[in-house]
Amino acid sequence: MKVPFLELRPTYEELRAEMDAAYRRVMESGFYLFGGELDAFEREYAAYCGAKHCIGVGNGLDALHLILRALEIGPGDEVIVPSQTFIATWLAVSYAGATPVPVEVDPRTANLAPERLEAAVGPRTRAILPVHLYGQPADMDAIRAVAQKHGLKVIEDNAQASGARYKGRRTGALGDAAGHSFYPGKNLGAFSDAGAVTTHDDALAERVRALRNYGSRRKYVHDLKGFNSRMDELQAAFLRAKLRRLDEWNERRRRIAARYLEALRGVPGLILPHVPDWAEPVWHLFVVRHPERDRLQQKLAEAGVGTLIHYPVPPHLSGAYADGGWKRGAFPIAESLADTVLSLPMGPHLTEAQVEAVIGAVWQASESLAAAIA
Repeated sequence: MKVPFLELRPTYEELRAEMDAAYRRVMESGFYLFGGELDAFEREYAAYCGAKHCIGVGNGLDALHLILRALEIGPGDEVIVPSQTFIATWLAVSYAGATPVPVEVDPRTANLAPERLEAAVGPRTRAILPVHLYGQPADMDAIRAVAQKHGLKVIEDNAQASGARYKGRRTGALGDAAGHSFYPGKNLGAFSDAGAVTTHDDALAERVRALRNYGSRRKYVHDLKGFNSRMDELQAAFLRAKLRRLDEWNERRRRIAARYLEALRGVPGLILPHVPDWAEPVWHLFVVRHPERDRLQQKLAEAGVGTLIHYPVPPHLSGAYADGGWKRGAFPIAESLADTVLSLPMGPHLTEAQVEAVIGAVWQASESLAAAIA
């Protein structure tokens, strides 16, 4: 059986009537930017996250960048970021003109390790930017305790965790602001790039609204040096339809993750994800680790199982940050994760047969590798 890593078409097939109706609503309205669909989505998603405000923007990177700009974090400032994450987290800081300061992650969860934060706080530190990586919340209370001690802002990177809960509270409303991505492959995905900012802060929300639209609060009156980062009406309409199914789809992901965790326990060499008691992940990705990751991936490919690596190069070793002067060994936990992580197929439309095929293929491939090593 062929099991692709991810299929997006089934989301449309399941919601065909709702998606087609959303398309017709927008086309017939004659409004394609800043219309009723965006207004409605912003209200609905803010309520979903438990935040006072939601501001739709062009993508998840812009969401983080505009938060930093709205907080007037820029040249001369430092922002603490995880050592291993998708590079957009770091790029947002760089776009604002500030300096990303990496802190090692917890090797069990790949999320920012709160106990390492104190050592990274300096006189130029302005904010901490934790990532809810792979759909699992970071330890926000511990992170906020450090932030409050030093007068720092906390900005959540919620790109992979729409609907996740930390101690019963949804991510996206646990810091001063949060950036969200609705890239098509996300748990809540648009049919193009799209993103959002959520916050309780009235002033920050007002600045982000202006910054996303050329710095304008009134048409052709520009109070700030802004940007063009606007969620269009089509994406807002599609996201409204998907938002109504998000909890159901996340629950399907949880059932698949539970089956993987049960059935893959004891696989030779395989390290399964660790979930703290206070976390309710939404399993954007199901990421295992293996010392022979590349060979395991090849064997799974030969068995018809698609996988991806999230992420093979930690930001500090990327060409984009070569000017930082970091060498291999600077952040050993991030580097170890990059060398060993492998994402198995995960999504709300995987069938039971496909899940069982993945489990069987992982067992067979891992046992074969163990035998070869022995």
